[in-house]
Amino acid sequence: MIPLILLAVLACCVLVQLYYAFFYFLPLSRYKDPEPDTRRPVSVIVAAHNELDNLIELLPMLLDQQYPEFEIVLVNDRSDDDTEFYVYELERQFPNFRVVTIKKTPEYLNPKKYALALGIRAARYEHMLFTDADCRPCSPLWIEKMQSGYAAGVDLVIGYSPYTKWKGFLNHLIRYETLVTAIQYLSHANKGYAYMGVGRNLSYTKSCFFRNKGFASHIKTTGGDDDLFVRDAVNNSKASIVISKEGQTVSIPKKTFREWLVQKRRHMAAGRQYNAADKGRIGAFISSNILFYLLVIILLVLNSHLTILAALIALRYLVVFPVYLKVAQRLDEKVSLPLLPLLDIAYFFSYLLLGVSVVMNKQIRWK
Repeated sequence: MIPLILLAVLACCVLVQLYYAFFYFLPLSRYKDPEPDTRRPVSVIVAAHNELDNLIELLPMLLDQQYPEFEIVLVNDRSDDDTEFYVYELERQFPNFRVVTIKKTPEYLNPKKYALALGIRAARYEHMLFTDADCRPCSPLWIEKMQSGYAAGVDLVIGYSPYTKWKGFLNHLIRYETLVTAIQYLSHANKGYAYMGVGRNLSYTKSCFFRNKGFASHIKTTGGDDDLFVRDAVNNSKASIVISKEGQTVSIPKKTFREWLVQKRRHMAAGRQYNAADKGRIGAFISSNILFYLLVIILLVLNSHLTILAALIALRYLVVFPVYLKVAQRLDEKVSLPLLPLLDIAYFFSYLLLGVSVVMNKQIRWK
């Protein structure tokens, strides 16, 4: 009797995943970025703390963007390396490059959010585009492609930012986790349920920022300058997505499991503050996947109804994985086919372990 109940629950998990695959994810694989209706002036804002090596690579790429009117606002956040001297020279050479310097963050305020807020206040233009110091635009058309999302009254544009491909299983896992996370938030935004973006590639207007009182609702929270801001903004702002390769930024991944786990814990801690409806939609997908694998393990141990079990596993893999791969192809993201089942298992079990870790709630601070 118990194995049959477990099989029934497993079948429900598969049905939930099929629903997400067809209703949310498959339409994303056919999505086309909006055509630009006009070229608006843009302020590109980067907050950096002791990121000289990254800035030496990033800033020339930003200055070389093929866009008629833009500025770069670099927020030098308490750096004690040689960032100050490097950006001073750039500011002297380029009239569209400006520096905001922070010597000390006010007590009890999140340093990154404070840095971004000062950068936003210093920005000359209404439309702003954000990335991080360890990111690189994938093309000289990055600004133009991201600004194409502002057609039809939009004042919030959510982009995609994958990680650089390196050798090793950890890199495969990081890139797979980034892909599956992006599939979720981009597909939900495409359906009108935007709940997050990534600060590595995000754009919104000054009006949107001040109308939603900036980061006020989560100013003391570690993280959330991107996803929690989107959570607040979509209540009275229209969001769109841009997913073409030319509109992406690529980021440098963590090199150790420890560094990656710390990063993901920070992201998941911010997720606890999502709206109930968003938690429900995300939670149903994540829970159905985690429960799927747990039930598969239990039924294999019980050695019961293996034919039906195999059929459910095959159904899930033969439908869901091809949809993932179609979206990955649309995002120009490469996934290792031989590693795909293992990456999927590792992703959802690491999500479970990280969730338990977040509940234990150790304090994390941005640099």
